[in-house]
Amino acid sequence: MIECPRDAWQGLQDFIPTEYKAKYLKELVLAGFRHIDAVSFVSPKHVKQMADSEEVMKLLNASLPAGTEPPEIIGIVVNEKGMERALATPGVTTLGYPYSISAYFRRANANMTREEARALVSKLKKETTAAGRGLVIYISMAFGNPYDEPWGPEIVEETLEWLKDIRVRSVSLADTIGTASPQLVGDLYGRAKDHVAGIELGVHLHSRPENAQEKILAAYEAGCRRFDSALTGLGGCPFAGDDLVGNIATESVLAALRKAGADPGIDSARLGKVLRMTNEIRAKYAHAPVVQ
Repeated sequence: MIECPRDAWQGLQDFIPTEYKAKYLKELVLAGFRHIDAVSFVSPKHVKQMADSEEVMKLLNASLPAGTEPPEIIGIVVNEKGMERALATPGVTTLGYPYSISAYFRRANANMTREEARALVSKLKKETTAAGRGLVIYISMAFGNPYDEPWGPEIVEETLEWLKDIRVRSVSLADTIGTASPQLVGDLYGRAKDHVAGIELGVHLHSRPENAQEKILAAYEAGCRRFDSALTGLGGCPFAGDDLVGNIATESVLAALRKAGADPGIDSARLGKVLRMTNEIRAKYAHAPVVQ
């Protein structure tokens, strides 16, 4: 399980205090979350909420109790400057990069051609390997796009073959607009895993709440063991055109995995504390209703 507060927070206009972010991340670690998508290194002009990523990491590193096993902390980057910042930040163990297979989405968000984006991924792989850091690539629009562009499993499979060739070891298939059905999630994952020998293949799904568990179970039954989510489902998906579509709630992932007989190893008592903090963020900074 990868908990994704960065994805939950980045779209909020009201700034969450730096100290509170660091405290929240510490509580996630103490609750048993070993993999956290915590920060991003993008232009503060575009994502003001993430302007304090270096300071958040400094406070988190200083606050973890002695003897605590350091978690995997993922920092998202979208260009070389962000890569340099992430590599210079202690505690960021893995860099994440969203690679879109939609040309329109790639141009709109990164102003890159396919060739430019692939060159950046290759550089990320080279630099993270040299620095002893991990790298995860998110294939955005993996389950389709709303732009009337060509899409099919073969495009996802070709992308995975390329990533395998350059020795990327962690990849997540992202349903950026949240329209994939449980059947499509299971079918695409089942096909994709045949192309990823040596790759840990996960899913980063967006969804309406009512079928979130079905999607997680479909991926699990197809062989997936890496799931991204955010507590209470905080974090919308502005590309979906549906306010109810967003990050899948971690609570839904936990419930689905338990149905499947898996134990995610999360401390229930400490999870309750983090959920209270999440609801405080929802009320104060997202102006959203609390989740019981």
